[in-house]
Amino acid sequence: MEAVVRRKAAAYVCRSCTRQFQRQLRRNYSNSAPRPDIYDVVCVGGGPAGLSLLTALRANPVTSHLRVALVEAQDLSKVKSWKLPPNKYSNRCSSLTPTSALFLDQIGAWEHLDQTRVQPYHEMQVWDGVTDARIEFDWAPGSAPVEGTTIAYMNENLNLTSGLLKRLEQLGGVSVFEGAKVENITFGEETEDLDLSQWPVVHISGGKQLTARLLVGADGANSPVRAFAGIDAKGWDYDRHGVVATLEMEGEGWGGEHTKIAYQRFLPTGPVAMLPMPGNIATLVWSTTPENASLLKRLPPKDFVAMVNAAFRLSTVDLAFMHTQGADQDDEYSWRLQHTPFNSRAVPQTVVGVQEGTVASFPLKMRHADTYIGERVALVGDAAHTIHPLAGQGLNQGQGDVQSLAKTIEFAVTHGQDIGSIMSLESYVSERYTANHVLLGVVDKLHKLYSAESGPLVPLRSLGLNAVNALGPLKSFFMKQAAGSGTKIF
Repeated sequence: MEAVVRRKAAAYVCRSCTRQFQRQLRRNYSNSAPRPDIYDVVCVGGGPAGLSLLTALRANPVTSHLRVALVEAQDLSKVKSWKLPPNKYSNRCSSLTPTSALFLDQIGAWEHLDQTRVQPYHEMQVWDGVTDARIEFDWAPGSAPVEGTTIAYMNENLNLTSGLLKRLEQLGGVSVFEGAKVENITFGEETEDLDLSQWPVVHISGGKQLTARLLVGADGANSPVRAFAGIDAKGWDYDRHGVVATLEMEGEGWGGEHTKIAYQRFLPTGPVAMLPMPGNIATLVWSTTPENASLLKRLPPKDFVAMVNAAFRLSTVDLAFMHTQGADQDDEYSWRLQHTPFNSRAVPQTVVGVQEGTVASFPLKMRHADTYIGERVALVGDAAHTIHPLAGQGLNQGQGDVQSLAKTIEFAVTHGQDIGSIMSLESYVSERYTANHVLLGVVDKLHKLYSAESGPLVPLRSLGLNAVNALGPLKSFFMKQAAGSGTKIF
């Protein structure tokens, strides 16, 4: 074993090797520097991406022996014990494709989510706010995938992270450093017996230092891990804010309890989407200008509800005028609705209330890292890419990253490779980078395409929507892609 200790770090660190390795280090460092605390994988960030990765590694017999650690600035005990009354819902929700849900089920996390708060939806209505051209994403007979007719599952983000934490606790074997802020990331040192000069060392509050064979950045758009690796991220701000809220509807939807429908209308200022939650609850995601977002957040509940109902029913001209009013949107909406013909079954049921404290907003941006890997570094989720929410794919992109990286690590372990080397990580970036880049580009172009109020783009985009809606096989192709069950293009 002494020969193994003396050679430069190469293969993964199994538990038995680690114990002997640490005994040797105690002898070598007893009269000098403190021994390094070495992990195979250190993940910075305890959101859905980071928790899913560690759960996947611990649930897989091939990688379950790896020594892994989680560093998270928040108090995770509060997240794990998260619970709301049955009739109250968080305003931060995401859609999970059936493919993402299947992955969570395979790693044993899906059953730990509160299923009474998860809502599948089976149809989606999308239309142009200027021309009313529409595409109805509903499964034609015989066109649904074998997995079922579910397009996606709406779920609160905290329900997901709470379920992942419960599964991780069940699996055990993870060193969790919660409430720990990353103060610095440096390289290790080279000694007479061990060369850690290319190994990342994470310095966290309290003076603790974690040395990583592979450092994973799941630490968000402003990733310290990405900064340490010297990986640049390019993109732009949209000068738009996403307004979110938890809404109460007059009923369970036109399709009833068992056929939930999602709605999205493209307005010149950005898309507005209403996504079903259990019962008569829906979640709102409205992309709009910072000025409009500021107005919406300060309106009293009845006027806010009027604006949301107007966003799905009134003309873009009427809606723009209502944004100029400082108050009394409720009265203005009632009057204008009397003079606006529309098909009530083609829009969401009427919003009758908004849950207190759920109206909030966040800036929208697009970012993409130049690469997802460096020597002994890998990025997943928002640390690697940030996408406009109009397609609801941000969380699913992160889950796709995690699934690919976990598979890459498994391959390296199986074949005796160094899990932190560029060569071992290359398959991860080759599988995920192009696919994510294409999706980022498509969503960005859609945002810009539907921002036009006039000109030749308006009839052309309407023609495209109507054409896709009329061509059943093409529409089924797009639905399967949205559900994550279609053929991989890249």
